[in-house]
Amino acid sequence: MSTKLIRNAAIVDGSQDRPTEPLDIAIENGRFVEVGSGLRFSADETIDLEGGIVMPGLIDCHVHVIATTANLGQNAELPNSLVTIRSLKLMNDMLMRGFTTVRDLGGADIGLKMASDEGAIAAPRLVICGKALSQTGGHTDYRGSYSNRDVSWYADRLGTLGRICDGVAEVQRAAREEIKGGAQFIKIMADGGVSSPSDPIGYLVFSVDEIKAAVEIAKGFGTYVSAHLYDDRAIVRALDCGVECIEHGNLISDETIARIAREGQAIVPTNITYDYLATEGPRFGLPPESVAKVADVREAGLERLSKLHEAGALMGYGSDLLGGMQAQQSGEFALRARYMPNQAVIRSATLDAARVLRMEGEIGVIAPGAHADLIAVRGNPLDDISVLAGQGEGISMVLKDGRVMTRT
Repeated sequence: MSTKLIRNAAIVDGSQDRPTEPLDIAIENGRFVEVGSGLRFSADETIDLEGGIVMPGLIDCHVHVIATTANLGQNAELPNSLVTIRSLKLMNDMLMRGFTTVRDLGGADIGLKMASDEGAIAAPRLVICGKALSQTGGHTDYRGSYSNRDVSWYADRLGTLGRICDGVAEVQRAAREEIKGGAQFIKIMADGGVSSPSDPIGYLVFSVDEIKAAVEIAKGFGTYVSAHLYDDRAIVRALDCGVECIEHGNLISDETIARIAREGQAIVPTNITYDYLATEGPRFGLPPESVAKVADVREAGLERLSKLHEAGALMGYGSDLLGGMQAQQSGEFALRARYMPNQAVIRSATLDAARVLRMEGEIGVIAPGAHADLIAVRGNPLDDISVLAGQGEGISMVLKDGRVMTRT
């Protein structure tokens, strides 16, 4: 039995516009067991933060831990062993930035998740969908116009984000196989995308029956479908089919924003990736045809942030960066803070992110029963969101499941 006591720590979790009074936080066997003033708790280790600020471990609702280069077609060609080793570095960097839980939206497998859960690697907790489901010529079909390689070649490639399935029966089988393989939800590509060669944004790809098939399988297994979406027509179509989480949503209309706020679906904007792709994409290997698509969604996505916040939509923090650009993961904080209050930005990476992941009360909060994920920060992010920027320079300690992962 491992115990730890953190004394004199003010908490910021996005639930209010100021830090709490300094409190004591008791941890036992990887969980928070008590939070309050002047706790009497016998602990193996006591850490006195002397009135400093702590936050729940941060949550990124949209990452690709196996995307070791921005050229995703090339990434799929890499040896699985190389992708694994590179992914370990990417995940460790995320943890050092304070992200103790990340949701992978295509690529990470059960082996990487188990390694993190077992503590075999220093990495965030992984929530996975396995391979994202796409159709021939859709997002994650990286073969391009001149390649007719059989898609089965990609089946065992760790470096590929998705799998191709055409028709209701294939979609059903693929969804079942991903859940059998450890997927905790299903991801579908329900619109065109930036990084793939043959699918324009606003392209209505999967048929209505195919989308409904994926939703039926997911719900039958007690989970949900999250969908890659930009264009409002594609978003409305997906919502009508039962999709419950929108990834990106850059071109969503005011009417559809009001709908998701009313009906309770989630949305995960990922604006930092477009901001960075526009300037640095080619340097990190993004093909020219993908760079050309960025402008279509970049400005619109930023403008939508204020509308989503004002409507009260459930919004999770997401980065969606690729390869070496993943170092910009924390840049989404400052980007959102131009359009939303700092408190709301923080909440999107803590309490609201936990709701998006359907792990409310488990993560994103410092409260009895939750995983003991915590970061200590040098300053008050409610006043200065840049405390969370960079590579963790503003973070003095990271705990995951009660274990100190780094302390400076």
